[in-house]
Amino acid sequence: MTLDLTADPIDLTAALVDVESVSGNEQVITDLVETALRTTALDVQRDGNVVVARTELGRDRRVLIAGHLDTVPTADNVPSRREGGRLFGCGTSDMKSGDAVLLHLAATLAEPSYDVTYVLYDNEEVEAERNGLNRIAATRREWLDADLAILMEPTSGQVEAGCQGTLRVSVSIPGRRAHSARGWLGENAIHAAAPLLTTLVRYDAREVDIDGCVYREGLNAVSVTGGVAGNVVPDLCTVVVNFRFAPDRSEAQALDHVRDVLAPYDVVLVDSAPGALPGLSAPAAAHFIDAVGEKPVAKYGWTDVARFAALGIPAVNFGPGDPNLAHTREESVEIDRITRCTDVLRRYLTG
Repeated sequence: MTLDLTADPIDLTAALVDVESVSGNEQVITDLVETALRTTALDVQRDGNVVVARTELGRDRRVLIAGHLDTVPTADNVPSRREGGRLFGCGTSDMKSGDAVLLHLAATLAEPSYDVTYVLYDNEEVEAERNGLNRIAATRREWLDADLAILMEPTSGQVEAGCQGTLRVSVSIPGRRAHSARGWLGENAIHAAAPLLTTLVRYDAREVDIDGCVYREGLNAVSVTGGVAGNVVPDLCTVVVNFRFAPDRSEAQALDHVRDVLAPYDVVLVDSAPGALPGLSAPAAAHFIDAVGEKPVAKYGWTDVARFAALGIPAVNFGPGDPNLAHTREESVEIDRITRCTDVLRRYLTG
């Protein structure tokens, strides 16, 4: 199999979706992408399952366009299929339609007004230490230098600015074991979690406007574990809580807030990642927003925009996929949005 990067991005999306690439299994699709990019005039480099292709035209500014090649586990939704005006399949929205736009432009954009770096990477959908972009930022920082980074994350063709931060904490609630026939002799740890869960149900999520983008926070139990046997009152219940916080909070401030809300329970940090401010005042970002022609909105969720923000590179999310359909069994993308995103980026990059 080969990839024709000059094909219509809609057809290229289908071809990419038909190559299963669940996180950790990106070797085949990365090989195909690298081979196809090496037929272009771009300077192509590879590190593991990360491929970077660059123009070297001596332009005053450089734009970086990035997309991850991995998907969440499939759900009987590969290969792709077309129905009406939509293309269905695992990764159609998150984010192989965005990858297709990126790759098509890499192969067909002859004289961009900017130098352009195209980055395809692995393991975005799993823990940060496996993320290919994270690795490259640490080991080959110079590959990522740019005046603006555009992440082809699903945004339904809108500019989604910045991203939320995220952290998870674990709360362990003790009890005392007893035979369930004489439950009054014990202390049921699962029952003891009720006040904590009530606090989460009643949590009043903050909304904050940053540069005209409104971020809404959320504090949710995402896991409850406990139980010993069908006839034992449990002596331990563990609740994992996820906090999605606006990017005006630091990770430390977000953790302090969670501890305040969940007091007097002991809170143990499991993992965390910072958010990214919109950064819309950067000239390159403002120029891109003008090219899109729509008011930017806040990004709900965490994306690798935060990595670029940490490097001091303005970054936005912009892709054809629908974020509300990402990771679902019914994942799909509107075909027209693939075409529109391609046209917008082509117009922007040619100035």
